[in-house]
Amino acid sequence: MPDSQDQKQVTNNNAPNSQFGGGLINAGIVNAGRIGGDTYNIHLGQQQGTSVNQNTRQQKILILAAIPHGLRLDREIREIEEAIRRATKRDLFEIRIRTAVRPQDIRRAIAEEHPFIVHFCGHGLEDGSLLLEDDGGNNKPVPPEGLASLFKLHADYVNCVLLNACYSAKPAHAISQHIDYAIGMNQPIGDKAAIVFAQGFYDGLGYENLDTQDVFQRAFDEGLVAIQMEDLSQGQIPVLAQKSQKNLQFSDEKPGQEIVSNILDSVESPQNASSRVSAKPTSSKRVFISYRSQQPDAGLAQEFYNQLVAAGHEAFMAGASISWGQNWVERIDKELKRCDYFLLMLSEQSATSDMVAGEVRTARELQDKLGKPVILPVRINLPFDDPLNYEIRSLLQNIQQRQWKSQADTPVILSEILSLLSTGSAQEQISEEFTPTPIVENRERPPLPVAELELPGGTIQLASRFYVQREPWESRSLEQIERNAGLIRIKAPRQMGKTSLLARICHHATEQGYRTATLDFLETDEAIFEDLTVFLKRFCALISRKLGISPRKVSEFWDEELFGPKENCNDYFEQCILGDLTVPLFLGLDELDRLFPYNAVAKEFLALLRSWNEKAKVNETWAKLRMAIAHSTESYVVMDTNSSPFNVGLAVELPEFNQEQVLDLVVRHGLNWGTEEIRQLMKMLGGHPYLVRLALYHIAQGDLTLSQLLTTSATDAGIYGEHLRRHLWNLQQNPELATAFQQVVGTEEPVCLPSMAAFKLNGMGLVTLQGNEVVLRHPSLYRPYFQSRLRVRA
Repeated sequence: MPDSQDQKQVTNNNAPNSQFGGGLINAGIVNAGRIGGDTYNIHLGQQQGTSVNQNTRQQKILILAAIPHGLRLDREIREIEEAIRRATKRDLFEIRIRTAVRPQDIRRAIAEEHPFIVHFCGHGLEDGSLLLEDDGGNNKPVPPEGLASLFKLHADYVNCVLLNACYSAKPAHAISQHIDYAIGMNQPIGDKAAIVFAQGFYDGLGYENLDTQDVFQRAFDEGLVAIQMEDLSQGQIPVLAQKSQKNLQFSDEKPGQEIVSNILDSVESPQNASSRVSAKPTSSKRVFISYRSQQPDAGLAQEFYNQLVAAGHEAFMAGASISWGQNWVERIDKELKRCDYFLLMLSEQSATSDMVAGEVRTARELQDKLGKPVILPVRINLPFDDPLNYEIRSLLQNIQQRQWKSQADTPVILSEILSLLSTGSAQEQISEEFTPTPIVENRERPPLPVAELELPGGTIQLASRFYVQREPWESRSLEQIERNAGLIRIKAPRQMGKTSLLARICHHATEQGYRTATLDFLETDEAIFEDLTVFLKRFCALISRKLGISPRKVSEFWDEELFGPKENCNDYFEQCILGDLTVPLFLGLDELDRLFPYNAVAKEFLALLRSWNEKAKVNETWAKLRMAIAHSTESYVVMDTNSSPFNVGLAVELPEFNQEQVLDLVVRHGLNWGTEEIRQLMKMLGGHPYLVRLALYHIAQGDLTLSQLLTTSATDAGIYGEHLRRHLWNLQQNPELATAFQQVVGTEEPVCLPSMAAFKLNGMGLVTLQGNEVVLRHPSLYRPYFQSRLRVRA
């Protein structure tokens, strides 16, 4: 439909049965036209029996639907309309919808409509950009900074921005610098979950609210509950960013008064100046008291509760405040979000409670996001030197704690709490460096795992509590990627954590505001590696798609008649990818070793990467490119060389865990081990990340004991059978390598091998280089197994 300033008015004489997107509405007039995109104006009808004064201003909800391909945006819009239609205050809202929006359309729409709420539904990219369209209908990423600048111009009337798109938390936080409320998604969200959240949000927006209740927080919470009731796994994806803490209320008490009372006075007029929201005195605080039901915890909690209420504060005790039949989990979560202070009673029982750990975790997450609640830990007959569960200890890091030993301590602690509440302040943080909980021999009370146990394998999630940093390599990698011409090579045998480190480097690049694109060569069809032209065209197309550029542009640009594949690839990157960027581009290449067996293509591609890195040192355009590649050194087995095929940039050869790191992991898995158990485990496995984590997982799960693990490890029947058989298969495919390894397995002394054999066995992780000789790695695991399988005489 071409752009037009002419609008058509379509009068509907059967208003009660009018339909929009399949949903019935109480509509009088629907204006259909186009300003940069399809525009729909939905005027929702009045409540029956309610007279609305002609001077009442309806608040506009502007819905911007962009790049609808593959998304059920029609259903999302229909659910929003349906939620508003059911609302008790539906006469206060008017929905405006614009589809197929371009950047200029959004600017004009917000300026023309002066909306109260802006709702964006569409696609988001990993770097936080929202995907719009250009004049040709192609994808057009808009970065978070651009969106923040846009809404800064409209902060006088836009009160809330809802970005219902994947990876939109970053732009939401940027927008919240200027707009009171901004909602985004911190990771990909499914169509159904996005629709359910929107439905719940607008349901909550239309409900009656208490005078002191924050209407947008209430609507946001309703959206979360809606998701959690449908799909609990996506319940933590939406995030609410706030410019400041405000109470916002919709009001229709008197005909003719403004419908919103807002602390910014953005829609206030003289006739409604007296309808301000009444709030409790600033000295009144909400306090969540976390305690166990045994004594003295319960009695002390009740005493604190009574004194807090007497002082004019609101207090919540889960055991006493939740009625029979109420949803316990939902109520706890709601009260944690409402509270200003979290009073934590830490006794021997609560210090090992999963529920308490969950409450503390939620309180800390809310504190990081909203600045509250302030956490006030009180140890009940629990000495400071009694180590806590690892998770609780890490969450309470740098937070001062008080100790209660007898009833004589009660008035002192209570006085301090009341003083803090009266001033609205928090305790000063202590500068304690966090260290793993020390091993305590013969502890009667074992710690709990820090989180739900994770079966090792593949990439460790960014939020995982079982990820172990290996310094100084991790810090050096993050520093390197911030430099011009930054290039990192991560190499190690399989299952050493290469992909997990690469994911964290990419995440760091995103936090720096870079555009990011990562490729996993395991996802590439094998036939693609056989021809350089096919491979480089696919490479450019995949990177383009990651950045929101049409992959078809590669075919349009490629000139095989005049230029070779490397020249075409080089020019495409410079002109079509790097040329238009205003920020650096991080390029991550994982499983690059998949390319190594295809010697001709690998040689040319690695040479191309090398040349890009050199140009980045002297050329302003190429200086935007930062790269990190990861490859397995086990791939050296199939190569006719005794050196790495790529020797540019910072080489990160991931080491195994040291004893301190293994101890840290033992504690995180909730195992009550002493130094002897640690010694036995490392004698068998060394510090191999995957093998150690797999052992701790199964032992923590109760699948086997340490003694059983040590007995069965070096057999096909043990938990390392697959790991051992993979190495055996590689050796059997390379008889010369197997013969060399037989020499190593057959003796406990260092062995001098041909340089190529030593290089390849070291790359497989089977031996350790010592000067010009090698020694067997993990002899307690590998020697008995390979002596048996390779028929080596001891």
